[in-house]
Amino acid sequence: MELSKKLWSIGGGKGGIGKSVFTLGLGISLSRMGKKIILVDADLGGANLHTLMGVRFPPCTLEDFFLNRVDRLEDVVIDTQVEGIGLICGADDILGSANPTYAQKVRILKQIENLPADLVLLDLGAGTSYNILDFFNYSQGRICIMTNQATSLQNVYGFIKSALYRRITREFAKDHDVLGLVLQTEATPSESKIESVKELLLQLQEGGEDRLSRFSQLLKTFELLLVVNMVKEDSDLQAARIIEKVCGSFLSFVPQVLGHISYDPGIEKAVNQMVPFPLNQENSPAALDLKEIARIVLANSYSQADPGKEVGKKATSFLGALQSAASGMKKT
Repeated sequence: MELSKKLWSIGGGKGGIGKSVFTLGLGISLSRMGKKIILVDADLGGANLHTLMGVRFPPCTLEDFFLNRVDRLEDVVIDTQVEGIGLICGADDILGSANPTYAQKVRILKQIENLPADLVLLDLGAGTSYNILDFFNYSQGRICIMTNQATSLQNVYGFIKSALYRRITREFAKDHDVLGLVLQTEATPSESKIESVKELLLQLQEGGEDRLSRFSQLLKTFELLLVVNMVKEDSDLQAARIIEKVCGSFLSFVPQVLGHISYDPGIEKAVNQMVPFPLNQENSPAALDLKEIARIVLANSYSQADPGKEVGKKATSFLGALQSAASGMKKT
């Protein structure tokens, strides 16, 4: 089977919803399936994967790569206590205080593709900055973490909407008419405000079939998976259905549900003790949920996925997406 999705990004917009713990747990579950995993801490404002891994003082971080202290991204991969998992620690002082340049962004994206791993998991920070959205969009696999809290629902929808419109502006970076229409989606309520992607599509019909075809293809390939975290009861799972419905109504695409993670007090204990979850808790509800999600992710990472659990279709190649957007990125 051919690997079609090597890079998976985990986002969600809101802090405190368990993105880093999920990334770590997914990585451990995948490594126990015999896969070589590299975790990349790309939380631009609060890197913490190394702490969750029990690493107090990282010997090297992304800072070394961005400041050209090393030539290759793989030179800052450190070993961890979990067999089969490497870790690239975040660099708050570099990524948190200044935006990476276009050249830096392209450099890291290209080298992520060449990391010596079966799968690479990218742990993104909170918010909807262009850097977060670009890393999210350029991944072949995209996962949004959410909870059933109202603030989480608002933030995850805002994140998904921002990611989609960021992708639109990249695809049509040289089409000023389309960019102008996208700006109308951000306008204050008025007669000129575009409220949904459906309205945007109606406006695009005046620009010819080629433009409309490109836009429709973009929507078809914008695949995104939802995971509901900290689930205490079945009613919590309705959170994903709400996001599906809202995205269908206003964004003209429906994200798919990858799974859920049961609420587990053992996770907080593991975090406080700096013990990677789910080590030593393999039979807990949350650990079993992670194992099932890992199985689906693994199946989806290959072009011949399990038909019973496949989510989405084969994505455009990572480097191909990078090259097609390169001209638009130069202005970032």
